[in-house]
Amino acid sequence: MYRGRLERDLSLWVGKGLLTEQTAGSLLQEYDKRPASFSLGNVLMILAGILLAAAILLVVASNWEAIPRLVRMFFILALIWAVHLGAAGMLVRGAIASANALLVIGTLSFGGAISLVGQMYHLSGDEQTVMYLWFALAVISAVLFRSGVVAGVAGFLSWASFAVYLENSNMQWLTLDAWMVPVMALVVIALVRYTGADRVRHLAYLLILGWFAWLYTLHADLRLALVYAIAGMAAFLLVSLPVARLSTFVKGAGAAPAFYSFLLAAIGLFLLHIDIDQGIRMIVLGVVTLAASVLAIALQGRDNGAVRYLAYTVFAVEMLYLASVTVGSILGTSGLFLCSGLFVALVAWVVIRLERRFSHKAEEVAS
Repeated sequence: MYRGRLERDLSLWVGKGLLTEQTAGSLLQEYDKRPASFSLGNVLMILAGILLAAAILLVVASNWEAIPRLVRMFFILALIWAVHLGAAGMLVRGAIASANALLVIGTLSFGGAISLVGQMYHLSGDEQTVMYLWFALAVISAVLFRSGVVAGVAGFLSWASFAVYLENSNMQWLTLDAWMVPVMALVVIALVRYTGADRVRHLAYLLILGWFAWLYTLHADLRLALVYAIAGMAAFLLVSLPVARLSTFVKGAGAAPAFYSFLLAAIGLFLLHIDIDQGIRMIVLGVVTLAASVLAIALQGRDNGAVRYLAYTVFAVEMLYLASVTVGSILGTSGLFLCSGLFVALVAWVVIRLERRFSHKAEEVAS
């Protein structure tokens, strides 16, 4: 998909005289020489590692009553050391897929080792402590081997830890363990930046959003929904505006910060609509929602497809909602669409003027 767009862009630039055909061909050849971001063989190797690790965990869960304790401990520790040393050897040889598969086996075997020790020696503790320790060991392994795959395992373990907490606490805020969810998400984001596993960042952002959603189930308050909407838009503006100190950091994080911050704002606005469904406050809230979606398109619509489509969806849903609540009066619905159309036209005029000004400045700098 991207190669097709690149080829069309190169042809367009050659036609405009910006590039020579030889340069365009060289650029396309350089792209074709890059390793593919998706490899079925690598994926199957990781799946094989997961299946083998699952088999090990099931064997550990059987408790091996007929095998002496020392033999069981020696076996699981030897397995962990063997797969990590094997992974190191594979990395030296350049066999990345095999190394990642071995690291997955070793990381998941950590959980089996922790459970085995608890079974054999009847150590006191709970599932939550086991999940924290397992997550910490996965983080250490990801850092030592700079493995994006293990960073992904750590991301899934953070979700598993959150699920264990919700189950044990009956979805209530009982202890300070609830604060570990955003802490683990931040650790996963740090791992993403260190290992370069860009796709894993979505696990962390979704975990934070899930945590926010759980908080709202505890305190279904209008003020909390307002905080989500304001905080989400503030974060969106922070990562969208060209702030010098943040620009490099935000660019390194890709499109995710803008998308998830706007998604948080959209969730907050949706929750506000649940409580505010009539009167002048509903109209004001509708206008604010439409303005937020237009602002998102203006700031991120060109370069961030995820934000663009989310903003389109928010705008369309809000228009349909406002039309449905004013459908009793055709004149009222017509006035709504008229005001909305004039507002969007005004914003479009401002955006076009700004784009032209930026384009002229860019041409002056280039010349």
